[in-house]
Amino acid sequence: MDTAAANLTIKGVPASAGIAIGKPWVYRPAQAAVKPRSIADVDQELERFEAARQEALQQLGALASKTRAEIGQAEAEIFEAHQLFLEDDELIKAITHGVQSEKICAEAAVDAAINAAAAQLSALEDDYFRARASDLRDVGRRLVNLLLGVDTGLRDFPTHPVVVLAEDLTPSDTMQFEKSKLLALVTVQGGPTSHTAILAGSMGIPALVSVPVDLAAAERSPQVIVDGSIGQLILDPHADLLAAKQAEQAQLQAKHRAAEARSREAAITLDGHVVEIVANIGNLEGAQKALQHGAEGVGLFRTEFLFLDREQMPTEEEQTQAYRQIFEVLRGKPVVVRTLDIGGDKAVSYLGFKDEANPFLGWRAIRMIDGRSDVLLCQLRALLCAGVDADLRIMVPMVSRLTEVEQARSLLKLAQEQLQSEGLPACPSPQFGIMVEVPSAALVAEHIAPMVDFFSIGTNDLTQYTMAVDRTNERVVQIASTFHPSVLRLIQMTIEAAHHHGKWVGLCGEFASNPAAVPLLLGMGLDEFSMSSVNIPDIKDLIRRFSMDECREIARHALSLPKAAAVEAYLKSIHQHKQ
Repeated sequence: MDTAAANLTIKGVPASAGIAIGKPWVYRPAQAAVKPRSIADVDQELERFEAARQEALQQLGALASKTRAEIGQAEAEIFEAHQLFLEDDELIKAITHGVQSEKICAEAAVDAAINAAAAQLSALEDDYFRARASDLRDVGRRLVNLLLGVDTGLRDFPTHPVVVLAEDLTPSDTMQFEKSKLLALVTVQGGPTSHTAILAGSMGIPALVSVPVDLAAAERSPQVIVDGSIGQLILDPHADLLAAKQAEQAQLQAKHRAAEARSREAAITLDGHVVEIVANIGNLEGAQKALQHGAEGVGLFRTEFLFLDREQMPTEEEQTQAYRQIFEVLRGKPVVVRTLDIGGDKAVSYLGFKDEANPFLGWRAIRMIDGRSDVLLCQLRALLCAGVDADLRIMVPMVSRLTEVEQARSLLKLAQEQLQSEGLPACPSPQFGIMVEVPSAALVAEHIAPMVDFFSIGTNDLTQYTMAVDRTNERVVQIASTFHPSVLRLIQMTIEAAHHHGKWVGLCGEFASNPAAVPLLLGMGLDEFSMSSVNIPDIKDLIRRFSMDECREIARHALSLPKAAAVEAYLKSIHQHKQ
């Protein structure tokens, strides 16, 4: 078949909905040629590998920070997972063995070890596992390029908007492209569960994967159409088809513009129930973007950015200044600040972390109050000083028992008393709450509720811990569905306990921006939805299409279903009906 023919429609796998029309541009990443060579000095070669590994970890940390600020935490976890690849003992052992036993250069040892591990993942039947092979190769390519001194910077990206086509795209590739010039993504390889597909969806960019297109022929096409909803790539479309797709695209864009135009209006259901819609942020830029997208405040301000990538703890003055800048941008809107959630995958040397068999379940977050209460006390003092004129709401993460709530409240009281005795101005009455992300906290929510002003449910971790699933483990991650009845019942239990004591409940996990979950959460009585700011206009628009009576009935039926798949299918059918 002549793939240069006009109006050629090629079927692919939908990865992110939407229609894009524009000029094609083929991405051909720099490829470092690995030439195995014998070495004489094993120790020197291992030092080269370790230096490249440390540099790669820093680069991935920067990518995670950039992604967290521009898109969201869930997407940033892609690069945090890449960091875990680089810290995997088995992978390091395989690379080290290649250098020591075979006396080959570090880049050859890396290339062999990565290819072997990626081949094992690619051989599995599950699409999700095969997609992780691409992530592993991304990590390997980064290491090899660093070892060989290859500059992988993107230098020839067009200055005009384009549809990017490639044999395959890694998450690192995707985050290089300038978002304002990116119309759509199309790859010959890859699957709908690839991290690149996830990034495209989060950015609101149409994407297709597994498209059997001749890239050279596509490049010759003056214009292409990407329909991410039905999985079509159309090369050089005829005038009639182009006009039809342009009309369809205009309709979708008009719908989104209408949602954007009303983004600063309240989210009010058909029967007049007002729902608070706020943003998850991680820095000053995130706060600015939240306001642009119509956020009514912040439901999750992650403070880790101040503590990472440095050799010593930020001073109280540094923290105060950073927090104050963000409070000033938000101009009196409610701001829920999560105290330091460090440990697990984000350990830092200066805080005295030790190697633990399972750091995610170890000494982290609020548990650091045992041994390093000074860290939380310093942060609380800084928040109180910075939030003099702010609607400050402080919450502590990783709470699993009532004792931790009592300890945190006592420390907050101590911070207030210290500032008062020192004559320093401070926020007079901050709200105090906890994150419900550990099942035990939900199960004793009735006892915790009298001691707090609010709960904020972190569904990402709540799902992980309820289902006993490591979200970075490709072999079991598909089990981790927030639609599972057990997770939903914990959410329901938390909301009911809070409301019984006159307290409010927010939800700051990715579930809050899942369109299928919106009526369910409304029907369960959720007071506040917190999400990546880019999702706010469409979620507000969706809420306006439901009545509370309708949502309560949806929740009642969904909570009666026995399996996650059944719950999700039912809620997706509701969402499709409302489109």
